[in-house]
Amino acid sequence: MGKRWGFIVALLCCFVSTTAHAAVIEGVRSYRAPDYTRIVFDLSEQVEHQVFSLENPRRLVIDLSNASLATELSVLDLSETPITNIRSASRNQNDTRVVLDLNAQVRPRSFLLSENQQYGERLVIDLYDTGASVQSERIVTASAADVDNNKRDIVVAISAGHGGEDPGAIGVGGIQEKQIVLAISREIERILNQMPGYRPVMIRNDDYYVDLRGRTTIAHQHNADFFIAIHADAFSSSRARGATVYALSQRGATSEQARRLAEKENGADLIGGVGSVSLSDKDEVLASVLLDLSMTASIASSLEAGDKIIASLSSVAHMRRTNVEQAAFMVLKQADIPSLLIESGYVTNASDARNLSSPAYQQQFAAAVVRGITSYFYETPPRGTLVAWHKINGGGPASYVVSRGDNLSDIAERFNVSLASLKAANNISGSVIHVGQELIIPNGLTAPVLAQLTFREHVVSRGESLSQIAEDYAIPLQRIRDSNQLRNDVIRIGQVLRIPSS
Repeated sequence: MGKRWGFIVALLCCFVSTTAHAAVIEGVRSYRAPDYTRIVFDLSEQVEHQVFSLENPRRLVIDLSNASLATELSVLDLSETPITNIRSASRNQNDTRVVLDLNAQVRPRSFLLSENQQYGERLVIDLYDTGASVQSERIVTASAADVDNNKRDIVVAISAGHGGEDPGAIGVGGIQEKQIVLAISREIERILNQMPGYRPVMIRNDDYYVDLRGRTTIAHQHNADFFIAIHADAFSSSRARGATVYALSQRGATSEQARRLAEKENGADLIGGVGSVSLSDKDEVLASVLLDLSMTASIASSLEAGDKIIASLSSVAHMRRTNVEQAAFMVLKQADIPSLLIESGYVTNASDARNLSSPAYQQQFAAAVVRGITSYFYETPPRGTLVAWHKINGGGPASYVVSRGDNLSDIAERFNVSLASLKAANNISGSVIHVGQELIIPNGLTAPVLAQLTFREHVVSRGESLSQIAEDYAIPLQRIRDSNQLRNDVIRIGQVLRIPSS
């Protein structure tokens, strides 16, 4: 009997020793957003935790119950954060205490996140700045002189989807949606910054998460005239490919694809880390907005702008849908701002993934989006803007000298003007133009910048074919032939090809 009890006691002791630390802190990451710092602990399983502040000196203490630390906290990048140091110690044999030394007062918030495509269970600590937020400091308003002279900029809010703890879709070769869409958004920002009369505003400009309501709030803070969300999709079938443009729907979705996508994007807050917040309670809050007439007008404007962007993107990207799809996207629910969501392609499709990962294609895609936006605003510019003033007052058209291989339809498309208006401005009845001929471009405000985006050069490397180059740049093969006056598809190593962007 004594031996049996001794064996049971030994077994119990072994069990206790192996379960003393039920959870393991396997990793740690940090993100810096404009108005808060995020610390994320990767866990083997969920833990109970407690967070409290101490003064003199200023510290934040995080106690994790029944957990052990199996990672180095020193790997954290604490630059540009209120954290000066991070340290840890065992507590009560079974628990772990993490201490953050702070140089500024913060408002802490903590919550647990369930696993997603990329990460397992996590504990998230958000430290909100108590001073003026960086987002507020970024706001730039039009000068009084510009407002008085009716020459303010058109403000375009650019929302790169996902970010931080939310990688978005993960595709071929492990590419992440959050990285691709940020790169495209930065290109859109760069191009718009060159456009007289336009001012871009990035909703996020680095790898951090902004919740869905926060995205619309930032757009309103900057008095945005237009809101565009850039995303990339994923699907169970690798055959699905192509770009799609979406607007808000006050009723049902226009397709099953649109409904599925809206459900996925509307749940992003739960993945990106807005705590265990349910989105269902927001429907009643938004009901009154959806019934407002200004929402109806905003949707109508969104559909018009969407048509322009699709027309521009169609010559650059494979389009999955050639009409503007509609669904109840939360990020587009803004009564007074025309808003669109662009799915740039499918990261689960090999061809789309290769294009979306290419900086050349990202620039090409962004330039097409900008052409669509500027085309829409040139037709219907907001009152009091430089674009409206330019249109009313004629604005001094730009000129273009015809080069070898040019034709009228390509020049019209390149400068984002109609073929009829280009002919009328130059008193051309047919379609014949000559090398060296100077053409007047009716929309001179954005034409010079758009022209710079039209062609880029590609130096042929060993093993490349013309058809492969056309596919890499998502340009029809015949357009590359025409732009380079090629009679056949024979190219040579070192040859410089002109690659049209539309």
